[in-house]
Amino acid sequence: MKKWGVALMLAASLVMMAGVGLADTKRVRIGISKIVAHPALDALEKGVQDGVRESWPEAVFDLQNANGDLSTAASIAQKFKAQQVDLAVGIATPTAQALVNLLKDQPVIYCAVTDPVDAGLVDSYDKGGANVTGYSDMTPVAEQIDFLLRIKPIKRLGHIYASGESNAVRLAQIARKVCEERGIEFVESTVASSAEVKQAIQTIIRRVDGVYLSNDNTVFAALPAVSEVCMRHKIPLVTADPSSARDIPVLAAWGFDYYRMGVATGRLAAEVLSGKPTAEIPTRYMTEAADMDLLVNLDVAGQLGLTIPPDLLEKANTRIENGALTEAR
Repeated sequence: MKKWGVALMLAASLVMMAGVGLADTKRVRIGISKIVAHPALDALEKGVQDGVRESWPEAVFDLQNANGDLSTAASIAQKFKAQQVDLAVGIATPTAQALVNLLKDQPVIYCAVTDPVDAGLVDSYDKGGANVTGYSDMTPVAEQIDFLLRIKPIKRLGHIYASGESNAVRLAQIARKVCEERGIEFVESTVASSAEVKQAIQTIIRRVDGVYLSNDNTVFAALPAVSEVCMRHKIPLVTADPSSARDIPVLAAWGFDYYRMGVATGRLAAEVLSGKPTAEIPTRYMTEAADMDLLVNLDVAGQLGLTIPPDLLEKANTRIENGALTEAR
């Protein structure tokens, strides 16, 4: 009888272990909503999928693009609610807000949200909400502006941002303060949509010595127009988006490796799918040196008649020279 009892216990344990394995490979449904298509957000989207599939290889994704429209973002959130997705990911602040405002029974993971507290997604950076947590992409604004100042003396710095994006407004406030501290005139222009970006840069280009763009999905969706105007007027452009700078001529871009952030976000989503409460997960940040990318375009520097100081060039892990892109890692 004792042998039979041991055998039954062993069988029960094997069944329980098999159940855990099935849970890990369950075909979960995940909705991903991004505010607009551009290289950084596209890289995030791919990274999220790859990060989730490390733990949930059978996951099914519904990929949605709001095309910069808030009503579309709300419609996407309604769709995810109707489909009863197991989890939703909001890439950028407006789409994350739309998901959090509507989805109350499904967990929401935000990424590429500069200030989740200011955006109303969570009450504290130190813990998540009842059904929401995620990754911030607060960018090093002061360091980015100082990088430009090392290359060229700037008296008037141009900045374009979307007045309807809370992350863009917050970063503009930081950039304005940095300029005040350095005795630089901050020449700003706001837009409501990507269609207004070219007119905005044309309005300020003759009044500035340089242009800086922080994380702003509305503006980056029209980055080619900004680059074209800056190059035509011989004005250096520094941005916070290395992904788009690989194909669009800017002097330099210093920011996050958004694919890596996407993978990290996907892994976080996998934790939540496996049962970890979002309330126990504080806002996370990309903190490793490898999480950042500094791209320097020596071809653009040459066209503008500028020289990149050797110590700054040494820090660049991505360079463009003679039309060829090389990476240090």
